[in-house]
Amino acid sequence: MKQSLLRFSRRKIFWPLIALALLLVLNLIIDPSFFQVEVKDNHLFGSLIDILNRSIPLVIISIGMTLVIAKEGIDISVGSVLAISGATAIAIMEHQNVWVALIIALIVGIVCGFWNGVLVSVFEIQPMVATLILLVVGRGIAQLITGGQILTTDNGIYDYIGTGFLFGFPFPIYIGIFVFLIMIFLKRRTAMGLFLESIGNNMTASKFAGIQPKKIILIVYTISGLCAAIAGIIVSANVSSADANNAGLWLELDAILAVVIGGTSMRGGRYFLGGTIVGALFIQTLSTTIYSIGINPQVVMVVKAVVVILVCLMQAESFRKMFANFGKKKVLST
Repeated sequence: MKQSLLRFSRRKIFWPLIALALLLVLNLIIDPSFFQVEVKDNHLFGSLIDILNRSIPLVIISIGMTLVIAKEGIDISVGSVLAISGATAIAIMEHQNVWVALIIALIVGIVCGFWNGVLVSVFEIQPMVATLILLVVGRGIAQLITGGQILTTDNGIYDYIGTGFLFGFPFPIYIGIFVFLIMIFLKRRTAMGLFLESIGNNMTASKFAGIQPKKIILIVYTISGLCAAIAGIIVSANVSSADANNAGLWLELDAILAVVIGGTSMRGGRYFLGGTIVGALFIQTLSTTIYSIGINPQVVMVVKAVVVILVCLMQAESFRKMFANFGKKKVLST
């Protein structure tokens, strides 16, 4: 039992889980009713349900980001793609039915991801620069779609995607679980997962092994765009509107943090989808905690950055060794 715990403590997901548990305990101290879940009209309500529900767009985008980072890439355009897809869906619903709007919004996300993939894989533009183009232009495209206004909708089916309940739980949670299971299947039951790790570890060796890195890169960026589109639909459906300026703003940074906190290295290679989920839940719980404590909104990002840095440091084996050696020296000196 002790050896099993020791082995688990060495895994990448250990410290994010500890950090998430500490945050939950802190919230319980602040609010003794934090863990309470109530049933109203056969729907579950409570702080934990709210955190799960609000974290779903970040979870979905972070899953796509994990695949991109696994091949030593980055996608900083996902927030803009989210805004474009949400705006597209609501704009099209003014003239077409909701299902046509949903399909076109998803296709728009796929096209955006494919565009990024072409720039990175075919034209070999650095990922940061390639996705920066859509980060900047994407907001402009979203504003063109909305005409610079906040578009609204009262479509019941569309609203259900963001605010509906199924078997007591918010419907977006089921979408997040579905996306996660699909990605787990791709990772463990198809060759793509192995090829992706191989490319991230050593692209040159992968080429000699017969793997076609360009195709895999194109696929993962397309998946990232699709994930951003799904998140965009959920976000816009949740508020029944599309805001080209603020929808998904800076969400790409939270997604990158979630992936890194979850144990996936920015240098590529092995990736951890389960760890990414924990990282996304940690960030959403941290945001909820900061606001519940009543910290000044002007310093929220500073507090958030400090906590994330601490968690990342605790994940680093070199830092833990340095900390342990410091403790030993202090004991010997006394």
